[in-house]
Amino acid sequence: MDIFLLVLGFILMLTGILGSFLPVLPGTPISWLGLLCLYLTNAVPNDWWFLGITLVVAFIVFAMDYLIPVLGTRRFGGTRAGMIGTTLGLVVAILFPILGILGIIIWPFVGAFLGELLNKADQKSALKAAFGSFIGFLTGTFLKFVVTIIFMGLFITKCWEYKADLFPYFD
Repeated sequence: MDIFLLVLGFILMLTGILGSFLPVLPGTPISWLGLLCLYLTNAVPNDWWFLGITLVVAFIVFAMDYLIPVLGTRRFGGTRAGMIGTTLGLVVAILFPILGILGIIIWPFVGAFLGELLNKADQKSALKAAFGSFIGFLTGTFLKFVVTIIFMGLFITKCWEYKADLFPYFD
């Protein structure tokens, strides 16, 4: 059962990292579930304080992921259409990875700009609002990515610490 929980936890960690870029997956809560799976094994002792603190961090980052783009968009005079455009631009970047990693940066900005133009903004204000929406998106994504990578680091560190108990046959 420990091996199953370990593998499931690792898959959840990878999914959480992917979820830091994909708007449809809540990256940090999924990564936290990976930590939970690791701590549910018999090999790793339960640390409810650690799990509680990381859960709080996961949900704060999850909530901030919705708040930061809104603040960025409002700060630069954008609208909901710009935020929707940013999200659609990210979906385009993921579904059509023509530009590779650069596409994850370019398409959300283009989406925000087009969203603002469709919302009847002039080009100058649409560009300014698209920039704000894009900066908010990048900030939220970066924050989720950093937290999920830290969770993965904690996962790997704990696996290494208890490797003899997790993998007794390879000792």
